[in-house]
Amino acid sequence: MKRREEGEEGEEEERSNEGGISAKAAAWLCHPQCLDYKPPFEPRQPLAFCKEYSKFGCCDVEKDEEISGRFYTIMENFDHSGYAACGKYVRSILCQECSPYAAHLYDAEDANTPMRVLPGLCGDYCSDYWRQCRYTLGLLLEDVGNSQQFANLTATIEEDHRRFCEFLVLKDKEYCYPSVLTNAELNANLGLLNEDPEGCLELCLQEVANGLRNPVAMIHADDGTHRFFVAEQLGYVWVYLANGSRIDRPFLNLTKAVLTSPWAGDERGFLCIALHPRFTTVRKAYVYYSVSVKKEERIRISEFTVSVHDDNQLDHSSERTILEVVEPASNHNGGQLLFGHDGYLYIFIGDGGRAGDPFGKFGNSQNKSALLGKVLRVDVDFNDNGAPYSIPSDNPFLGEKEARPEVYAYGVRNMWRCSIDRGDPVTTEGRGRMFCGDVGQNKYEEIDLIVKGGNYGWRAKEGFSCYDRKLCQNSSLDDVLPIFAYPHKLGKSVTGGYIYRGCQMPNLNGLYIFGDFMSGRLMSLRENVITGEWQYNEICMGRDQTCRFPKLINSYYKYIISFAEDEAGELYFLATGVPSATARGGVIYKIVDPSRRAPPGKCSIKPSPVKIKGKLIHFHPKEGKNKIAKSPTLTTPSTGRHGRPLQYPPSTTSHAGEGNQVFKRSRGRGRGQGYKRVREGWRLRVGSVRLVSAEGLPDRGRVEIFIRGQWGTVCDDLFTIKSGNVVCRQLGFSNALAVMKRAVLGEADDSVKIFLDDVECEGGERSLLECKRSRVGKHNCSHAEDVGVICG
Repeated sequence: MKRREEGEEGEEEERSNEGGISAKAAAWLCHPQCLDYKPPFEPRQPLAFCKEYSKFGCCDVEKDEEISGRFYTIMENFDHSGYAACGKYVRSILCQECSPYAAHLYDAEDANTPMRVLPGLCGDYCSDYWRQCRYTLGLLLEDVGNSQQFANLTATIEEDHRRFCEFLVLKDKEYCYPSVLTNAELNANLGLLNEDPEGCLELCLQEVANGLRNPVAMIHADDGTHRFFVAEQLGYVWVYLANGSRIDRPFLNLTKAVLTSPWAGDERGFLCIALHPRFTTVRKAYVYYSVSVKKEERIRISEFTVSVHDDNQLDHSSERTILEVVEPASNHNGGQLLFGHDGYLYIFIGDGGRAGDPFGKFGNSQNKSALLGKVLRVDVDFNDNGAPYSIPSDNPFLGEKEARPEVYAYGVRNMWRCSIDRGDPVTTEGRGRMFCGDVGQNKYEEIDLIVKGGNYGWRAKEGFSCYDRKLCQNSSLDDVLPIFAYPHKLGKSVTGGYIYRGCQMPNLNGLYIFGDFMSGRLMSLRENVITGEWQYNEICMGRDQTCRFPKLINSYYKYIISFAEDEAGELYFLATGVPSATARGGVIYKIVDPSRRAPPGKCSIKPSPVKIKGKLIHFHPKEGKNKIAKSPTLTTPSTGRHGRPLQYPPSTTSHAGEGNQVFKRSRGRGRGQGYKRVREGWRLRVGSVRLVSAEGLPDRGRVEIFIRGQWGTVCDDLFTIKSGNVVCRQLGFSNALAVMKRAVLGEADDSVKIFLDDVECEGGERSLLECKRSRVGKHNCSHAEDVGVICG
């Protein structure tokens, strides 16, 4: 861990929300979203039917073929002249499922409006459609389903222009079809990374783990299991499976040996873990931690082997010390282990602590006979019967008198979090590059590209500027300059990151993402391949509707401790709200680009099975607000139904605004059952709820409540998302994603009683019975008004 020593500049104030965007401008913010509540994508193959969405939209070839089939089924009802007159309208309306703005056209992203059966049209277009082809409406509604349900409606409104267009027109004149296709401002940067008015890249996050005590590292085994291993500063390492569950037994427990304290900001502790690059055959792990030996503080790098009895545990008795380095102070411990693509182990050690590297004539970092302030490279292969490591034959200072042969690079202050570039997934460009964040002294933080034999300047330089002027003016310094340095007005303790090389977010490919521990700022660099210069952009959390996708959030805890990538190359960062080794405030966030995703199926993985001993602890997202957000915390969309839109049957006298309401809030998935254990055994309590689904889905269905020894339904009158939250939390889910009215999720038969009506909850009640409501059994509704919910 890292903090600023006493006497250095204090922590900068947290950024305030930098709103400043007018309500009018906010309305123009692009929010491309598909009907599966995910970002649009570029199809892997061009579309043959809805060709206008071949470059970017919401349909792959399979979906395009399905829409084509529906079109030709409808058009079988027409002769040649009818086909010529109406085909274009039917095709255009069907193809809006492929529009990158499909969710908006179907009112699927607005928490206060019902989801539409057909896409929202512009007024003039609707009038033309009504004049030329209004009788195709019934065929389109039959295609959606529930033809009998819509028969009276179509018969009523097809002859009434006003009611016809009230049903079809989207009041938002900028987003309605076909205006949404021609709106230059909406389509100018479609599919590119969102930027706010100040040029800040707008990204979102997904919480994947929480309750951790200063999570300092997250790694993967590269063995096909897609497990990831998370180390806590206290000395625990935990195994998480690909589904997010954690094994209850630690992979490693060094808490009795690790030197640390509950003091907020203590840099000592368990700092890193690395698995052998051939982990499936060489079943070894390497750890970096602080230890006290006879009251002398040291850095210890040790080797462990995997237990022969459990692939998810190290054999604690197998520890073998690879290297120990005496620490003259309690800070600047370094703390990174990496295996390079050359198979060697790289060890990143700080300068020994205190301000200004005061040790010796030139400090530890410039002294190649000291291991402090260095990047070391050693060979740990084939070491079972000899020395714990050997020296690679091409280490740069082997022939230099008094230089330690382990030294690979020097002149570093306190490198905190380094990574190796996987390389471009197509060209392999950049593969093997090593990036590090080096924590500065009084003025600058820097990002370095590590090269063999490089001198990174400390203590002569800090960033691009001189620190020790005498050393700085030495003509023999020959230092490697950072690729980027930033002043302390942006942050005072860099946390190095990764170049994104994953599959799911193509816009991020080649982007180096890093952060600052003290300010909580997320930042990025992108290389100009022609000039070799790196362009800086701050990263901020998406505002307004940008992060309104399932499970996404737009805030995080301030103290950014580390970054990580999973086996597939997706990017994460580890942060905490309380920087103490004993506080369970640590969270792992996945970084998500809401503007574009990879085509469906391209990034599919099938994790290899993992034999588990012990229990699995399932993940539940943390409740409550986090600490850093460029804009206020927003709710996000429901997972909803994939592909075709959710449907609602308006009555013959209704306007299009009536129907089931789809509220967009997702904070993760729970696992409740709606049952309580009492002393008499398994027995339902009064007020228990369940979701009845014809498809047997556990997370959605008609709401039924247990009263007077039997199940009954709940009317949809006054029932809102707050009431849905009460139901879902009773069942063990985090929140309600959607409230579905008019029995959309199923209508009970007449033998089932209607128990509750006019239910108005505040959201914190433990049962619907605690909410404001009518008396049990008193209602003025039928089962056609049974309410349903979707939980998540």
